[in-house]
Parts: sequence; C-alpha cells; structure tokens
Amino acid sequence: MSDNQFLIPAKFGYRMPAEWHRHAATLMHWPSNRETWPGDRLDIVEPVFLQIIETISRYEPVILLCDPAAIQKAQKLIADRKIIQNRIHFIEIAVNDVWARDCGPICIYREVDEVIEYAMTDWEYNSWGGKYPPFEDDNQIPSFLAEKYQIPIYQTGIVLEGGSIETNGRGLLLTTESVLLNSNRNPGLDKPEIESFLADYLGIEKVIWLKAGLAGDDTDGHIDDLCRFINEDTVFTSIVNDTGNVNYQVLQHNLTLLRTATDQDGRPLNVVEIPLPETKIEGTTVDGSEYVPASYANFYIANGLVLVPLYDHQFDNDILELFKSYFPDRDVIGIDCSDLVWGQGSIHCVTQQLYGVTL
Repeated sequence: MSDNQFLIPAKFGYRMPAEWHRHAATLMHWPSNRETWPGDRLDIVEPVFLQIIETISRYEPVILLCDPAAIQKAQKLIADRKIIQNRIHFIEIAVNDVWARDCGPICIYREVDEVIEYAMTDWEYNSWGGKYPPFEDDNQIPSFLAEKYQIPIYQTGIVLEGGSIETNGRGLLLTTESVLLNSNRNPGLDKPEIESFLADYLGIEKVIWLKAGLAGDDTDGHIDDLCRFINEDTVFTSIVNDTGNVNYQVLQHNLTLLRTATDQDGRPLNVVEIPLPETKIEGTTVDGSEYVPASYANFYIANGLVLVPLYDHQFDNDILELFKSYFPDRDVIGIDCSDLVWGQGSIHCVTQQLYGVTL
C-alpha cells in the first residue's frame, strides 16, 4: 500500500492534464483473452494492434504489457513487422484483457519551482460493474507501474475507469451519469460525492454530466465514445441525423446539454458535431449485442499525432479532413478499427498516456 493512500493530491497542487500534454509513453496490452476474441477473432485483431503500436511508436515509446502465455508471439509479430525495437518496451505480466484506458493509472502533475512533477492515481477497476471476471490482474497494474518506475501513487478507494472521464486540462471534466452514478460501480455515492473525489484526486473544478452512451457499449456509456476535448474550449461530439437510429435520442439529449454548458470559467463551449458511423453489425458480438460502440470520438492524441479510428466509407475521409483542420501541427493518421470495435472498444480504449516514466 502506498504511503500516499490517505493524502489528497489536489491539496498539493496536482491536476489531471489534457491528453495533448506531452507524454512520456503510451501504455498498451497485447491481446490474449480468448473470451473477448473467440475463434479466429484473435488472429483478425492482432494486425490492428500491430498497426496501432507501429504508428504510435514512431512518435513516442510504447510500454506493452504481455501475458506470459502471449509475449513470445507478440515479440515475434512485432519483430517480423520491423517495428523499431527500442521504441517498444515489453513487460511480461499477467493481464486479463486489452483495455489499458480503463484499468491503467490516471496520471496527474504539478509545477514546483518551474519543474513539472508527476504522480499516478489508482482507481479500483471492476470490469465495468463485474461484467467480465476475472479482472484482478488488470486492477493491479497502476500500483505495479508506480513501483516499477518509482512514481508517487495516490489510491482513491473507489471505482473509476479512464474511458469514463475527459478533461480539458484546466479543471473541466466531462462524464456520463449512466457510468459514474451506476450502482454497479460505487453504490451509495451520489453526484456531489463523486465530484468531490474528482476534485480531490484529479484537481477537477467543474463537471459536465451527460446522460448516457451508445447502444452496444458494455461500459454503460463511456464518454470517450461520445464527446472529447480537442483543445481547452472545443469538443467533438457524436450525432446522428436519422431519427430512427437507435442512438438518435441519447445523442440529441447530450448535444442539448453541451450547447447549454459552460467551462470552468463560465464561458460556453465550442461544440463541433461529428457523425456517428454505422454501429449495427451483421450477427452479434460475443455478449450477444447487434450493435458496437463505433465512434470517431474514440481517437487518441499522442506526441505529434492524432490517431483516428475508421469504420465507415460514408464518413471516413471527411472525418480525417476535419481532424486535420483542427490539428494542423500534428500528423493525423486513420486506422480501420472495424475488427477492433467488435470487441466493444477502439483506439482510445486500448491506449493510456503515461507521464513521468523514465525508459
């Protein structure tokens, strides 16, 4: 147990940075869970992971956690692809699944005498309300990384996934009631109590609560499939125009909330609507859903890079051009994630930015 277990990091000036704050590395897990990727699904999704790893590694190091049963295969596939080896840092450790965003540490920082200091926060992870046990190995990852890289860590004692929150780095946070107020996470905690934890551990000054998420999202409605900051005052938010679409009502409700919301300083947000790709699939996912949470909002901002998931030829090219117009100083690269999102997550879900690690 960390010596910091009862301390409140915000009292020491710590705050969660925005995703565009320069990273030390990206955390990922190599896929190996046969319940998530049954049959030939594992072989199908591995090339998607290789493409994500290769692309990110050109811009920043990748720390790749590999289950002991899968590490040799991962190393061979990466070597065969001729990915620069010193950009990939393999760690052999028991992992339950690939969702590094949700179980990985959420980093915080402060500036002391013009020196930036980093720490980690460790939130309990219960696989989105105990849906997919076992999850105990993934729940141990933040404390493992903090010890390995000698980074201070603050343990919160409550359940929170990284994909359920989104910040502009200035104290404003977006989330959904369907996740953070869900009884399968922290029964008994109400909205003010959750906001207090976010303030204490992430330095959050204001929370904008959207209602719910996409059909087929087994996380109960993560924000990173709905609405994301692209700078301190601008958000991309998913919409559909077809009133008969299964996601129409919830996305319109969220849009209305965003249009009337203000930032940490009381100023209205610049809300940019982005289309939702087709989310209905042929057949069903492993949990029986005929919908997947396919969303262009599940992008990842790395050092000098924006990695955008692609799914739908109707929208893909226009989406890439939109991202390029808002990120002129970064390379914008799209990756087809149709096979990845079958497992009910995409690029943002399988990545987590790390700060303060020395490689």
